[in-house]
Amino acid sequence: MLRKRVLVFAALVLSRFWLPAQDWKAVIREWELPSPNSRPHDPEVAPDGALWYTALLANRLGRLDPETGAIKEFPLTTPGSGPDGLAADKEGNLWFTASSRAYIGKLDPATGGVTEYPMPDPRARDPHSLAFDRRGRIFFTAQNSNLVGRLDPKNGKVTLKAVPTPHALPDGILVGPDEAAYFCEFGSNRIGRIDPETLDVKEYVLPAGSRPRRLANNPEGSIYYTDFGRGFIGRLDPQSGRVEEWRSPGGPSSRPYAMASLSDGTVWYSESGIDPNTLVVFNPRTKSFQTWPIPSGGGVIRHMVATPDGRLYLACSGGNKVAVVEVNRVPDNKVMHAP
Repeated sequence: MLRKRVLVFAALVLSRFWLPAQDWKAVIREWELPSPNSRPHDPEVAPDGALWYTALLANRLGRLDPETGAIKEFPLTTPGSGPDGLAADKEGNLWFTASSRAYIGKLDPATGGVTEYPMPDPRARDPHSLAFDRRGRIFFTAQNSNLVGRLDPKNGKVTLKAVPTPHALPDGILVGPDEAAYFCEFGSNRIGRIDPETLDVKEYVLPAGSRPRRLANNPEGSIYYTDFGRGFIGRLDPQSGRVEEWRSPGGPSSRPYAMASLSDGTVWYSESGIDPNTLVVFNPRTKSFQTWPIPSGGGVIRHMVATPDGRLYLACSGGNKVAVVEVNRVPDNKVMHAP
């Protein structure tokens, strides 16, 4: 009897320290888009809480009301624009990159009208991702053109800058804690920093073989990235240049892609190399992961955004769906943490 009690006690102790933490509950709701095979690329959260998306192959932007499920799509003026990146301004206008027609566009949801800002250089043929800074300026990447740029909506001026590394394939972009713009160099193992005034580019070197795809700010002041090539996520300290990395649960072929961070510091991302795609959360405090399958399979989730109230908006590109993820923390008395 004593021996049995000792074994039971030992099992409880081991479970307390070695069972993986299950800190989060994620409920994923998906909506089929009205335009078939539209290849939704980027989601965005509007000031009113609506989920907007770019329908890359349907030449439209779309709006989902997450409360009612109602979807409305807005056709673009120029055929074959290839809307890709997406960002909302404070007034609720939707700005997008026309990756196939070399312009950045602004959609006014009230009228459906589109204003186009063409690239001033024929080399800049494929604007890709974009992000606003606090002054309302737009920073963007042009992937195969190997350029980055800035658009000032006040006067429509577009300024371009070449990336120092050849064939860098500038991809995901954000404005960092120091108000500089940071972008992934998907064709190399680097993250670039754009000086917001001069547009000079400084490059941070990542571990050999890295292929960064998307970025996320973190409340601690660091920048996280998905390493699509090696199956890792990483953390860059913009001040010191120090890099830390962790292998994604799906392993070397998991192809981490879309990424966002919540206000509590947790980092959420997708594994696009796994079928079905997975939604993964990384807790920087405990260095632990938790994973959920995407109900429809995902079909490569290329981008996600966090809402002010702690939800996630996803674009399930190959599945022709968009999704909303409701995130809740499991009560502490129901969680067993790893050491």
